[in-house]
Amino acid sequence: MTEEQTSTEQTASAQAEPTQPEPTQPESPQAESAQPESAASAETAEPAAKKPRARKQSTAKKIRTVELTLTVTGSADGEWQADLMHSGKRVVQGLPVAAAAVSKAAAELHQDISDTIESVLHEARQQHEAKLAELEAEVERVRKALAELES
Repeated sequence: MTEEQTSTEQTASAQAEPTQPEPTQPESPQAESAQPESAASAETAEPAAKKPRARKQSTAKKIRTVELTLTVTGSADGEWQADLMHSGKRVVQGLPVAAAAVSKAAAELHQDISDTIESVLHEARQQHEAKLAELEAEVERVRKALAELES
């Protein structure tokens, strides 16, 4: 063969290769073992070639949490107190709070909280009403005794 014929054949074979579809799977087991090694070496070469990108800074506003603990305690007499702690440090202790304010605050927070506190307040009201009825009966007895003494 001459040089012209050889270059013409090489050109023809180069043009024919792109039009042929490339096999997606290797045809022999030997080709399979050779291909993963070359793919693995290509994968390790890529990270070495690429520099790790810096993480893009978030534009979202960071949320700062604050720990506050409000403890509201009530007595059977219907007197309420509030204690406030901020990050484990006591800020307010034994602050007197009106029962109406406790009820209103509970209603603003959540229905479950409100229901529980209202049941406690209802029991306190019943106790106070019973005590009031008892005292009114005693006042009535004292008035009768005083009326008897005046006559």
